[in-house]
Amino acid sequence: MTTWSLRRRPARTLGLLLLVVLGFLVLRSWLLQDPGMRLRTTYKGFTEAVDLYFDHLMSRVVPLQYKRGGPIIAVQVENEYGSYNKDPAYMPYVKKALEDRGIVELLLTSDNKDGLSKGIVQGVLATINLQSTHELQLLTTFLFNVQGTQPKMVMEYWTGWFDSWGGPHNILDSSEVLKTVSAIVDAGSSINLYMFHGGTNFGFMNGAMHFHDYKSDVTSYDYDAVLTEAGDYTAKYMKLRDFFGSISGIPLPPPPDLLPKMPYEPLTPVLYLSLWDALKYLGEPIKSEKPINMENLPVNGGNGQSFGYILYETSITSSGILSGHVHDRGQVFVNTVSIGFLDYKTTKIAVPLIQGYTVLRILVENRGRVNYGENIDDQRKGLIGNLYLNDSPLKNFRIYSLDMKKSFFQRFGLDKWSSLPETPTLPAFFLGSLSISSTPCDTFLKLEGWEKGVVFINGQNLGRYWNIGPQKTLYLPGPWLSSGINQVIVFEETMAGPALQFTETPHLGRNQYIK
Repeated sequence: MTTWSLRRRPARTLGLLLLVVLGFLVLRSWLLQDPGMRLRTTYKGFTEAVDLYFDHLMSRVVPLQYKRGGPIIAVQVENEYGSYNKDPAYMPYVKKALEDRGIVELLLTSDNKDGLSKGIVQGVLATINLQSTHELQLLTTFLFNVQGTQPKMVMEYWTGWFDSWGGPHNILDSSEVLKTVSAIVDAGSSINLYMFHGGTNFGFMNGAMHFHDYKSDVTSYDYDAVLTEAGDYTAKYMKLRDFFGSISGIPLPPPPDLLPKMPYEPLTPVLYLSLWDALKYLGEPIKSEKPINMENLPVNGGNGQSFGYILYETSITSSGILSGHVHDRGQVFVNTVSIGFLDYKTTKIAVPLIQGYTVLRILVENRGRVNYGENIDDQRKGLIGNLYLNDSPLKNFRIYSLDMKKSFFQRFGLDKWSSLPETPTLPAFFLGSLSISSTPCDTFLKLEGWEKGVVFINGQNLGRYWNIGPQKTLYLPGPWLSSGINQVIVFEETMAGPALQFTETPHLGRNQYIK
């Protein structure tokens, strides 16, 4: 979090405005093993987890406070809780939990216009989140009426916005950013840019929103930020640099040189392993009369599975209508033939006429847990409840945990892979190598002709791709690469392309200006 405060303070404190943001508490998936769990409330199961977390975290934070000679001058109690507001006792509980563990610096809340009136806590400085000059009235009226002449701060000035799969690439014009930042400063407020530096949802770590519909975030969190996902300068950066330079009265040093980008030669996978062939290397599946959701699988020392995929298998002897609730997307197979998908909107699918012994399979993807919206308690992934064929519950499932961590791929030695056939059976893993003779540079991976899946570079999960966009390239940092041979594995669900391409320019999709 990058914060610029324009109030004068002693020179020795300049550059020490560091906020410890505890708003997005790390909501571990194992919390949802409790069927009655109520996240972000004073529900006993949740507060016990928060207390344990705070016991460990605050022992590290307390010595770093400004009054102890450290850099931390403020601690944020929660983040946009006013928009959630499920438990009026929750915010006072978190405030007390911090104070009881030795936090003595300024406490803050942070809310947007929809939750500002409900996110305030007695004795805690309220700050606001906004994107346009139209919302500045919150600074000059509401906060003044509530807090008088206390300092005003825009905790999150949104310099862009995030993208969801199937939507546009959201951008905010640089002139609009300069206009709003200037107005915030003129209003006598401190300001924090969210985001100053764009980021990446590497691995399976993207979030999602769920109000009327479930929408998962794309891999890129470039956010149309002041600095791009790869750290490159933007028109916003140049305009804001000139603006802050003009009011600081201090000559600014020249900005650092940009990191070079490299359009490496295209890579063609040479080896292949279908998911169905891979199953025999995963060990014995979990056997259960009924489906088990991802978080309650008896894996990882009893902590369940947090992310990735999960495969359910059972036997059927007739055709009919298959129905059930899937979080978040399930590809349905009869033996190894895909017959369609189940998701939030599609809860029924026709199973074609079959004869004799048949394996029904559902490959379910956890597309990311909701971190903003009304449904954060409803984020158990996989098959949720029974799966029905012609309204009769299916039984006797074999369940495979496909978390695709490094240890997952260590089971697939080179002797397990086959030469790539002309028509591969999907889903499948594709293996190739990228040869680099010089010092590795940042690049952007383009999967033209591929449909949906995940890419792994030297064992690191680069993130998801999906041809519905908007994102068309994946950012690949140079430090993830090495001189020599780099292993590249693609897990593709439905349609494999001919090659993987590399470009020096990102392509994040069709632009849509934020209004």
